[in-house]
Amino acid sequence: MTLLTFGVNHKTAPVAIRERVTFGPDIIVAALRSLLEQPGVEEAVILSTCNRTELYCVVSDPSEEPLGRWMSSFHGLRPNEMHPFLYVHCDRLAVRHLLRVASGLDSMVLGEPQIFGQVKAAFQTAQESGATGKLLGRLFQHAFSVAKQVRTDTAIGSSPVSVAFAAVSLARQIFTELEHQTALLLGAGETIELAARHLHQNGIGRILVANRTVERAHSLASQFDGFAIALTEIPHHLPEADILIASTASPLPVLGKGTVETALKKRKHRPIFMVDLAVPRDIEPEVAELDDVYLYTIDDLAEVIEENRRSRLEAAVEADEIIEYHTAEFLSWLRSLDAVDLIQSYRQRAEHLRDDVLCRALKMLENGKSAEESLGFLAHTLTNKLLHAPSSRLRQAGRDGQVDLLEAANEIFQLRTRPDKTS
Repeated sequence: MTLLTFGVNHKTAPVAIRERVTFGPDIIVAALRSLLEQPGVEEAVILSTCNRTELYCVVSDPSEEPLGRWMSSFHGLRPNEMHPFLYVHCDRLAVRHLLRVASGLDSMVLGEPQIFGQVKAAFQTAQESGATGKLLGRLFQHAFSVAKQVRTDTAIGSSPVSVAFAAVSLARQIFTELEHQTALLLGAGETIELAARHLHQNGIGRILVANRTVERAHSLASQFDGFAIALTEIPHHLPEADILIASTASPLPVLGKGTVETALKKRKHRPIFMVDLAVPRDIEPEVAELDDVYLYTIDDLAEVIEENRRSRLEAAVEADEIIEYHTAEFLSWLRSLDAVDLIQSYRQRAEHLRDDVLCRALKMLENGKSAEESLGFLAHTLTNKLLHAPSSRLRQAGRDGQVDLLEAANEIFQLRTRPDKTS
């Protein structure tokens, strides 16, 4: 059996290709069943995200061609359309790849935590579909354990590397717990959506989304149990906001010093944390002069992000060392499986000889032989039968000068005799 990883990701394929080979929740189970029907495929897990589509398989044929044909056919593509973007990893490289993916080392944003949950969900789906067995079951559990160790033992996930993540992380530093805080988000674009997601994941108490187009604000707010308002309503709701993150496309500031001063009075000067991620700026620079306002611009965060990116790169080196160690550990277990059938066969043979000799010894007792004579027969005959085949083979090895075999026997039987290398 061979472990095989096969697929495309953000490094090898543009989004135009990636979006054509995704497996949505509605087809993933059918895809797994279809994949297992392919000749030589014993086990399978399909991981499909916006940045990657990967097959993790246990196969009898290490060739990637059957999997390539299957994926192309399943998605209605010609094989040559996908071939330039595909990568294939076997055995050690397949194990190492999964460990790096689960740990966030192969992600577009180095160390991002979402991939761990995505890998776990992909395995759970495959497991519930009956697509996994002993090898992939052990491999994915191993990957989850290693990913947790990487998170615990390195700083790979401790530093924000996006402006939205940095903004929310700073908010947590100021307020510690966010469950009693209200966040007002100005804009409804990708950056604000990411900020809303991070706030929601960190347990924010309430989210307000203000946008020039209220429909767009409502669409975003509804994803996070939030409330949508128009930009013109900001003065009425600003006193409610403990956190404000702005990223609109407005050419002029949408929030001025006077509006903030009025809001602070209504808040009885409880502080407001503000992050202006827009270029040009959404918040008048003079707002920073007000007491009880913590105002950060995108330039302030850029320095933090670059420092944290360097920190993650350093942590990634440590993480790769952990992954190399645990890759070798898993492969050691995998190699041990090669001996399992041999050990079982050897034990079955020994037990068969034991039962045969024991039966004869019991008949001797039934026929009036003494217990001492019967036990002596049992011990002598069983010893001879167990040692006959290996003894004959070792004598032949000695005659043929097979020193390696003699040394292996010495190690297996834990003897102290050194084979004669001159024989």
